[in-house]
Amino acid sequence: MTTPSEPGDGRPDPGLSAIMSERRQLTNLAYRLLGSLADAEDVVQETYARWYAMSRQRQEGVESPGGWLTTVASRICLDLLGSARVRRERYVGEWIPEPLPDRAEWSDGGSGSGTADPADRVTLDESVNMAFLVVLDSMTPAERVTFVLHDVFRYPFAEVAEIVGRTPTACRQLASSARRRIRASRAPATPAAQRADVVRAFKRAWEAKDLHALVGLLDPDATATGDGGGLVRAEIRPVEGAEQVARFFADRAGAASNMTILERAVNGHPGLVAQLDGVTVSVLAFDVAGDRIKHVWAVLNPDKLRPWATG
Repeated sequence: MTTPSEPGDGRPDPGLSAIMSERRQLTNLAYRLLGSLADAEDVVQETYARWYAMSRQRQEGVESPGGWLTTVASRICLDLLGSARVRRERYVGEWIPEPLPDRAEWSDGGSGSGTADPADRVTLDESVNMAFLVVLDSMTPAERVTFVLHDVFRYPFAEVAEIVGRTPTACRQLASSARRRIRASRAPATPAAQRADVVRAFKRAWEAKDLHALVGLLDPDATATGDGGGLVRAEIRPVEGAEQVARFFADRAGAASNMTILERAVNGHPGLVAQLDGVTVSVLAFDVAGDRIKHVWAVLNPDKLRPWATG
């Protein structure tokens, strides 16, 4: 197969740098649309494959290569989102978006390891936190694509309409519906330092198996959702209620005495990583409102933990 570094006719490609500069943007977009970094990378690869499958003449006839790439990637994602709903019906237990790692400790200013290619890193901002992605996952494919393209990436509705095959008016309605979902689920903003303090306190209480402290850190209506994908043991349905969630985590800590819990940024927010014998077995993301935890998302599916393998 022809690759981006090898144009089909073998001649030097003067536009290669400009085309490849879109890679990070495309990965950012596809991750938000699919909730999976692995799937996002596949979409980007397929998008570039389609670009280089065209003749040089056709490429030069594209007025905006970046726009072409975005359109193609978005349409691939739209198709994948439709088929994903069928796959989810066969998924064992709850499905949680794939967590993104940031190997920097919270205290070092989020500078990262410095070894990753910036083009390979999805931007860790508010639109990729786990709570946001979970709401995106509840939307219809057209609603999600429209909202992400317009509200996150600022594409005008006229361009979005061409991508999703709807009228601009219909796209405005889709985006409006998506915004209502986001507003309905959004907790009052909590300062980053306060979120980190709450999650750190949860870590200490979890390690100590301190049931009383755990309950005190959880919202009375707190829920905990696990995603094992049928590959490892996880609760099939969310655990509900502060005491039930607290007992669940206390019991898990007691059953794995050799477990190490690390403080890590997960999708740009304070989170935790559980390791057994140096192997990451679970990544936890938190939704914090004030001084209480409203939701815990625990990803245990090993297929979704590959980016954390060296974490």
